[in-house]
Amino acid sequence: MLKGVNRKLGLVIFLLSAGYLTLSYNLPTYPYIPVDADVIPKTLGWILLVLSIALFFAKDQDSEEQKARRHIPREDVKALLGVFVFVFIYITLFETIGFIIMTAAFVFFCSWFLGYKQHVVNALVSILFPVFLYSVFVFLLSINLPQGILPF
Repeated sequence: MLKGVNRKLGLVIFLLSAGYLTLSYNLPTYPYIPVDADVIPKTLGWILLVLSIALFFAKDQDSEEQKARRHIPREDVKALLGVFVFVFIYITLFETIGFIIMTAAFVFFCSWFLGYKQHVVNALVSILFPVFLYSVFVFLLSINLPQGILPF
């Protein structure tokens, strides 16, 4: 039953989408709002569920070329794990240190880790990008982001 990669991956994605849909149906609903906050998560969950079923029943022709392309070099695995560590640190310290500082640090160090060599441009982008996003969310959209240790 689970001979091909498409079937295995389709089953895993089906289980993930079912869990995601369960969590999205547990989101609170708000009265007097025509389009609630749970519309997008529910829609994405159903799309993922349907696509996982389509992947499960898709023909899988596992050639030697496809098997060779599935091999991930050790350097790429190290890079993926490094970025995962950066994301974990970002999520862990996001509330306490704040959006601007953590996003700037994440963008700078992740770009540096992945091999970007122009440090001045990297520093400029990693500072201006979160300040711009913070300004848009807080001042234009009136959505509060964690300020952390910054006084504003």
